[in-house]
Amino acid sequence: MHVSNVITSRVRALALLLLSGMLLHSCASGPATLADGVPDAVPPKAMKDRKELAIRGNTRNVALVEKQELREIRTPDVIFVPTPYDVVDRMLKLAKVKKDDLLYDLGCGDGRIVVTAAKEYGCKSVGFDIDPQRVRESLENVERNNVGHLVQIEQQDIFTLDLSEADVITLYLLRSLNTKLIPQLEKLKPGSRIVSHDYDMRGIKPDTAFTVISNEDEYEHDIFFWTTPLRKEEESDE
Repeated sequence: MHVSNVITSRVRALALLLLSGMLLHSCASGPATLADGVPDAVPPKAMKDRKELAIRGNTRNVALVEKQELREIRTPDVIFVPTPYDVVDRMLKLAKVKKDDLLYDLGCGDGRIVVTAAKEYGCKSVGFDIDPQRVRESLENVERNNVGHLVQIEQQDIFTLDLSEADVITLYLLRSLNTKLIPQLEKLKPGSRIVSHDYDMRGIKPDTAFTVISNEDEYEHDIFFWTTPLRKEEESDE
């Protein structure tokens, strides 16, 4: 994995945010999740709405119908650095997203992955983020692109989620955070697909991994792909 390129890309993105006058604390999580702490349970109504979205496929604007009480839960683990759109396209193609899939984006940022999945593949998607600002941006993105009948956005701690309903999981976190998700990812049904931008999972062997150069930022981006059940790497004899 090209660690130096990943670091350079993130430093460059952060510098652009600072130069645009945004404060670091307002950048919060996008590719992100949240710090350790006591988890919040998923509200029953949110779970009900999510199941309606996944199972019944109703056509109402589920992303905006429920007025969420957004709040500061805790400090996110990482700042928001968006995945370039051409990298999003490669991730979704690699995952072979289909219309009847349910996609979860863990740390949805501005909602670009779930919106793209809905527009390009017609699949139902749920984006989760801990940061109220990112949730607002995602909801606006959903509304602006008229995909509220397919996409739902929730403010949640991703480490408390039941991921078992998902067919596809997308990630742009850190290696340590991906690794922390392994117990939840192991509960996915067989044949589920997981695709991660830039970071792998410690101890888990990817089905495939490769590097692409984005036309948007001209930097290298690593993409990792797994299918369930996850395959553990063989431990060395050292």
